[in-house]
Parts: sequence; structure tokens; C-alpha cells
Amino acid sequence: MTTEDPYSTESHTSALLKYGAEYRRIRLADQDMLNTEEAALLTGTSRVTINLWIKKARCIGLTQMRRGFKLPRWQFEPDIFPTIEPVFNALQTHDGWQVLAFFETPHPALDNMPPRLALERGADPKRIVDLATAAAYE
Repeated sequence: MTTEDPYSTESHTSALLKYGAEYRRIRLADQDMLNTEEAALLTGTSRVTINLWIKKARCIGLTQMRRGFKLPRWQFEPDIFPTIEPVFNALQTHDGWQVLAFFETPHPALDNMPPRLALERGADPKRIVDLATAAAYE
């Protein structure tokens, strides 16, 4: 009787990590990404405020390979920004990448729209937060 090893192989893990790093590099370079100075100008605040918002999970800040943060511009839209902090709380995380993935991944309960797009099209923010709460327990 043979039992399959329940653990991933070293080569499989290495490939996944390489893919993840490549995805992050590409996403950080996308046109919609702002640095903290650009985000401060957009929001009429300061870099210090933006960094505080990132630290307190009020906005999505993605760590770069070197230093500093990149922030998706779309999160500062009036239909989206008030939902960012509640989604961080619902997902029980301070990880910007996890929250970004939640907002940008199509969801079956939203007719396969990503939550970000659903909010832009008028979805109830409470529904988005409820989906994030459910996702935290999956």
C-alpha cells in the first residue's frame, strides 16, 4: 500500500514562489500604481498620512522589492475608499496583497465581477464586506 506524500515538492514550491514574485513585479509596475507621494497629491494629504493609512490598514499599500510602497489608484475612488478599511478588518489582515487580491478577483456572488468593479457599478458596500468576512473563514 502506497501513500501519497501530502506535501508539495521542492521544485513545485520553487515554481510557485517564482510565479508569485513575477506577478508582484508586474502588478507593481502597472500604470494604475502610485507611489506614496503621488497618492498624497491625489488625496490632498501628505506622504506621512499615506504611510499612516497603510500602517493602520485604511488603504492598500503594497511593499516593493526595495523600499517604499505602491498603491492602486482605484482605491481612492469615492465609491471604493470607504470600503477599504472594513475589508481589511473583515479579512482579519494587514496584508495589502491579500486585500488587493480580494478586490481584484472575480466573485461568483457578484456575477463574476471583482468587488472593485461591483462597487464602481453601485454594489452595496455592506455586501462586499460580508463577502470578505465569508472569505476570511474559507
